[in-house]
Amino acid sequence: MLNKPIPLASGAILLWASLATLGALTRNLPPFLVVGVSLCVGSLLSIHRIREWRVPPLTLLAGVYGLFGYHFLLFFAFKLAPALEANLLNYLWPLLIVMLSPLLRPGTRLTRRHVIGGMLGFIGAGLIVSGGKLALSQQYLPGYLLAISAAVVWSTFSLLLGRLPAFSGSAMGGFCLASGLLSLLCHALFEPAAQPSAEQWMMLVLLGLGPMGGAFFLWERALRLGDPRQIGSLSYATPLLSTLLLTASGQGKLNPLAAVAILLILGGALLGTLPERQAPQIQPQ
Repeated sequence: MLNKPIPLASGAILLWASLATLGALTRNLPPFLVVGVSLCVGSLLSIHRIREWRVPPLTLLAGVYGLFGYHFLLFFAFKLAPALEANLLNYLWPLLIVMLSPLLRPGTRLTRRHVIGGMLGFIGAGLIVSGGKLALSQQYLPGYLLAISAAVVWSTFSLLLGRLPAFSGSAMGGFCLASGLLSLLCHALFEPAAQPSAEQWMMLVLLGLGPMGGAFFLWERALRLGDPRQIGSLSYATPLLSTLLLTASGQGKLNPLAAVAILLILGGALLGTLPERQAPQIQPQ
């Protein structure tokens, strides 16, 4: 499994799907505090290999660009636009991973199957996130642009993982720590001070071990080893699984529209992750 990109990506997606459920008890805490503490906890997953955190400056910059840049843009998007619309635009990132693959991964080409699979996934994710109700308003344009920018950052970071000079996966711990400290600085600059309860501290630790830490280690290896077109199509399972987990924990409920969304997401993921057909080889007579 450690060298199989689809199981690795699936593990990251499963952990990300738990983000809403685990984060329910931290909703009253400032977002940058939650991200900062969680990322710092996540960095501890590879602290035993801290020597492998040493990477070239450009590689470290790419890691901070992805982990910190994405959350910075997304949280300000949520401040400037309704969360529902901002979150939907944020979920452009799996589609962008598919569509930008030829630009950032030389030798990769898009087929009609990849494009259709990505579009089906985005429509399905849109139905899950919005419940079929969406109202874009010009007054929230800055927030929408920030949400789209967050999607661009995460998709390009994901694709760049396969282009960076070889580095140990343990270096993700360094990326997490640097991004976590920057997030805590943003908390100090932009948010009111907060004192988490014992239960909230436990949730912050779980977030750091799972969706805000462990998932990044799995994601890094999956994108370095795998086909970004397949992984991008598969990623639309994230909002679907998140909704199912919220429902199972009693914090959400499904509606009839969800059945259509499930079919679209599963269909798009299947279409986008099927292996390419190999051209038949003609045997010499």
